[in-house]
Amino acid sequence: MQPKEAKQRIEELSALIQHHNHLYYQESRSEISDFEFDQRMNELIALEEAFPEFKSKDSPSQRVGGTITKNFDTVVHRYPMLSLGNTYSTEELTAFDTRIKKALKEQAYAYFCELKFDGVAISITYKNGYLERAVTRGDGTRGDDITHNARTIRSLPLKLKGSDYPDDFEVRGEVFMPREVFNAINQEKEEKGEALLANPRNTASGTLKMQDSSIVASRKLDCYLYALMGEDLNLATHAEAMKKLEQWGFNVSPTYKQCDTLDEVLDYVADWEMKRLELPVETDGIVVKINDYAQREMLGFTAKNPRWAISYKYKAESGATKLNSIVYQVGRTGAITPVANLAPVPLAGTIVKRASLHNANEIQRLDLREGDTVFVEKGGEIIPKITGVDLNKRPKDSKTVAYISHCPECNTPLQRNEGEAVHYCPNSKGCPPQIKGRIQHFIHRKAMDIDSIGEKTIDALYQKKLVHGPADLYVLTFEDIFALDGFKERATEKILKGIEASKKQPFSKLLFALGIRHTGETAARLLAEHFKNMDTLKAASIETIADIDGIGDIMAQSIFDYFRDEENLKDIDRLQAYGLQFEEKPSEHKQLSKKLEGMKILASGSFEHFKRDDIIKVVEEHGGMYVKSVSKSLDLIIEGADMGPSKKSKAEKMGIKMITEDDFIKMIS
Repeated sequence: MQPKEAKQRIEELSALIQHHNHLYYQESRSEISDFEFDQRMNELIALEEAFPEFKSKDSPSQRVGGTITKNFDTVVHRYPMLSLGNTYSTEELTAFDTRIKKALKEQAYAYFCELKFDGVAISITYKNGYLERAVTRGDGTRGDDITHNARTIRSLPLKLKGSDYPDDFEVRGEVFMPREVFNAINQEKEEKGEALLANPRNTASGTLKMQDSSIVASRKLDCYLYALMGEDLNLATHAEAMKKLEQWGFNVSPTYKQCDTLDEVLDYVADWEMKRLELPVETDGIVVKINDYAQREMLGFTAKNPRWAISYKYKAESGATKLNSIVYQVGRTGAITPVANLAPVPLAGTIVKRASLHNANEIQRLDLREGDTVFVEKGGEIIPKITGVDLNKRPKDSKTVAYISHCPECNTPLQRNEGEAVHYCPNSKGCPPQIKGRIQHFIHRKAMDIDSIGEKTIDALYQKKLVHGPADLYVLTFEDIFALDGFKERATEKILKGIEASKKQPFSKLLFALGIRHTGETAARLLAEHFKNMDTLKAASIETIADIDGIGDIMAQSIFDYFRDEENLKDIDRLQAYGLQFEEKPSEHKQLSKKLEGMKILASGSFEHFKRDDIIKVVEEHGGMYVKSVSKSLDLIIEGADMGPSKKSKAEKMGIKMITEDDFIKMIS
């Protein structure tokens, strides 16, 4: 094919594929089969490879992915991504309307109502009509650059329609995994005997942060846009902005409505309470916004939220079903978790068959009995839980549940430590779920990060008696892995490379990977920073360990006991012989400022702008030290919602300064 012909065919194919993408993702209809679509895409990719000079930056072939991103750059948002205040009743919505009316001094106003999609917030910059950059919400002030992954979302335009768009603007939206895609992935995992994904929202979030954009493309994420931001937009209302987004080719959910009165808002809320369950995406409420931009300016913002918008959250959906049986699962630390097997019940758009019962105390509190009709609740991404029993339907011959006394996997008598609610199997070296669980923990991305090994592979290696602990991974040969069912040369080599690369993980990650009971990621880092190497830590007394800020007495005892166990010491010696890092190197944390230098900080409760891991990272980036327990040496506590009353009382008695999340943001900004 001549260059001129190739250029013309590439343009024809690009236009055709973009047309079919728009029909499928934004109008929910198809004019050609999947096979025909794939044929056209394959032809386009082949032509672009042969004639790369004709490949445009908005080519549909970019949807396929293939870019590998080792680290995501941090980007400061041009416009902060604020959260919304929540309300759970019509009375609170009425109070919100009263505040609006008072602040606007009897001006006429209208609301714009949208469904609140349960996905991942994203901000996307377009320049000269092309997708320039996509950034996650992060902490609201800065997020991660995930542009390569965002390009794989087929409903997100790479090039805009029309010509009346600004040269430079941002759109805000919600990336989500459609229910149908999520259910298909879980069905495949169930057939393979793999652990199921928790919910579509978490899966979408994890997918957006994957390093390989081709895998992101295969997950078929979608995105609804709901905000337009920029300078000199010449738009008076949010309704006008939504119309513009639709005209430019953005995927805007058609479920929105402009409401001129509070009664219309309440009707909208009531109308979508059940209808939302028919949508392809999880929803958990309604967003109510003032439509007029000038009035939004008048209303302004609080430190956390805009005063001109509020989120109405639907109550968690509940239902009644039969408790068929209670089974018991064994975790990697030996902790026993009782699980209720239920007669299938539809809740919040999914079929619920199981619910966690946490521990023996919970079973006793609910007075559960097999055969009971129980009330089950599921709201948003909350794990289904049993909230009560319908005693009127209790069978007359029902019997109180007798909590098991022996491990369901190895039949070892269970133990329950004084002051703890959980039962444990003490047979850590011989109980199969504990052995495999320790290996799974060891390879976790926050530990040794051997992502080429999965749960199924660990089980196969264990069944073949090739691994009985983490150290055994480092003596696996090509022949050992290649002999497993379904393994080919490339997959085998990938595992061996992953194991070899893990030897470079820092000492702090190795300590976390060992899975010492009660010792999390932060504690492992504190131990590594304090003791510097494994030999010093092994020789440390309980008192020396407990003196470290952030290490409590129970944790100190657990760490001390771990290094007194002969089997553990043998495993540690083997790991050292295989070349793992047994000494802490100088910190490589990115230092943004010294505003928290010398300060010991604890965060407690839930937060609007941070996850717990985010706060730990931010404290360290600004020179502070994050600790996990209340002590006299603590400089301040960042107090979130629902801070534990005992922790708060202890802090107040010690006179420790407590600040809000907003105060903390001001300290580091």
